[in-house]
Amino acid sequence: MGAMKIAAVQMVSGPEWPANRAAAARLVGQAAAAGATLVALPEYFCLMGQRDSDKLALAEDPGSGTIQRFLSALAREHGLWLVGGTLPLRAHTPGHVLNRCVVFAPDGRQAATYDKIHLFAFDNGRESYDEGRTLCAGDQPVALQAGPLRLGLSICYDLRFPELYRALMRPPCDVLSVPAAFTHTTGQAHWELLLRARAIENQCYVLAAAQGGTHANGRRTWGHSMIVGPWGEVIDVLPEGEGCVVAELDPQRLALVRLQLPALAHRRL
Repeated sequence: MGAMKIAAVQMVSGPEWPANRAAAARLVGQAAAAGATLVALPEYFCLMGQRDSDKLALAEDPGSGTIQRFLSALAREHGLWLVGGTLPLRAHTPGHVLNRCVVFAPDGRQAATYDKIHLFAFDNGRESYDEGRTLCAGDQPVALQAGPLRLGLSICYDLRFPELYRALMRPPCDVLSVPAAFTHTTGQAHWELLLRARAIENQCYVLAAAQGGTHANGRRTWGHSMIVGPWGEVIDVLPEGEGCVVAELDPQRLALVRLQLPALAHRRL
């Protein structure tokens, strides 16, 4: 495997799908123009609604729907692997959806899907969130072969659960993807720290595409989309606003880190 470029797109998505679609297309195009062959969109790239329940109206069936067709066409147009952030998928529980990450191959085919396992809840007296009110949790860790790379999938709040990433590291991944919409409060405290920890303990690259700014619904997300290297170093970061971060994934660097400090081989549990 030779060196290749990977990219994370940062958005400030709003309540209108057409505007979000146009922004995603433009930013993935920018990443492709920079030479990226693996590009990730953020969580809820397609919709940051006025209410949690707004996503129910946009929900699609597995394998069909406007959002999934858009992502497939975008991957095909630029000939790249596309981690499609997340989109709402109809669930069996009334009034609920799955928060699904769909990965598309350079030919536009659906290569893998992952449903968010850990559902976020937070209440500090000023801000209150409970994803369980509108989301059903997934239950299966998912990793896939994306061309020369083994890619592990996760979403936002999953970042706080190292056991998920350990499950994804048999066999080891080259990249862990974390599309997210971290709140400003929790992101400021923990986002970079957790991303770097996941990179260090799993000795791999971490590709974190985030929502980053103040949205039409008044919510403020932390942003700081970044790519972290296997030694825990932040290679590129975008604090706030639309854009993308790009980095070269160097397989020799990956191999050297694992050779010099063989922590993955030393796992006992």
